[in-house]
Amino acid sequence: MDVGGIKRAVARTYSDIIRHHTLQTSAALAYYLVLSIFPGLILLSAILGLFPFPNSFAQVLFYMGRILPPDAVGVVYSVLGDVLKSHHGTWLSVGMLGTIWVTSTAFDAMIEALNIAYDATDDRPFWKSRVLAIALAICMGGLLFAALAVMMVGPRFGAWLAIHLKVSMGFAAAWPILHWTLGIGLTILAVEIIYFFAPRVKQRFLATLPGAILFVAVWVGLSFLLGVYFRHFASYSRTYGALGGMIAFMTWLYWTSFVLLLGAELNSELAKSSAKGSLLPKEDFGPDRDSTESSDKDRAA
Repeated sequence: MDVGGIKRAVARTYSDIIRHHTLQTSAALAYYLVLSIFPGLILLSAILGLFPFPNSFAQVLFYMGRILPPDAVGVVYSVLGDVLKSHHGTWLSVGMLGTIWVTSTAFDAMIEALNIAYDATDDRPFWKSRVLAIALAICMGGLLFAALAVMMVGPRFGAWLAIHLKVSMGFAAAWPILHWTLGIGLTILAVEIIYFFAPRVKQRFLATLPGAILFVAVWVGLSFLLGVYFRHFASYSRTYGALGGMIAFMTWLYWTSFVLLLGAELNSELAKSSAKGSLLPKEDFGPDRDSTESSDKDRAA
């Protein structure tokens, strides 16, 4: 695609944000994320409790605290602290199915929001959309946890591998940069999977890369700026008291949802430009349709 096509896609992306009421949709998606994020963390703590790694879930929360705004961290800690007083095994054995179902609610809402971004009509039955939402929740959760795990081992992990597993010293020297590359790469892959499988359109997997890169870059920068704002300028805790942390948390989720939909809008417009103005549903693609379109073009020529 030429530079002019990219500029037109960016301009249409802005128009689609207004036309699709993306700001309002982001607010709804943030609400569903609130409903699902705490059950998801509870399920993660139950799973990590089965492994012989002490304080592994505490380390996950610590690295989440480096992404979340400061006031929001207190909300996460307080809610999880009250809920996780019960035995982890009970949560895993009894509440696992219900927890997975609630966690997938946000991904079900995400499927609907991404269909709006792609101007797609979703005719899938309810059970199929819910199964897809559960699969996306498991896949994305696993990739994001892997990214967190890479970050948790720290920059000295390469030297540890070189000593205990006789890995080359070149790998140990490159690990401080490699572990950041792996963490960001896994996060981009998780977002690409959401963009590729959630909307009811046919597209190439690599076509979702621009929106995924945009999401990760803007999301990291936005989280940092929100953290600075909440730490030095905002006074939610003074104004709203105990609700201040939740308001900060909802604000962060709102802008996270907006950036996710922004990346989807950009992917949609880039795909339409490359496909000469069309983005067809998945079931419309196939050799018969392709050959029919080719013959139509030949007759028109």
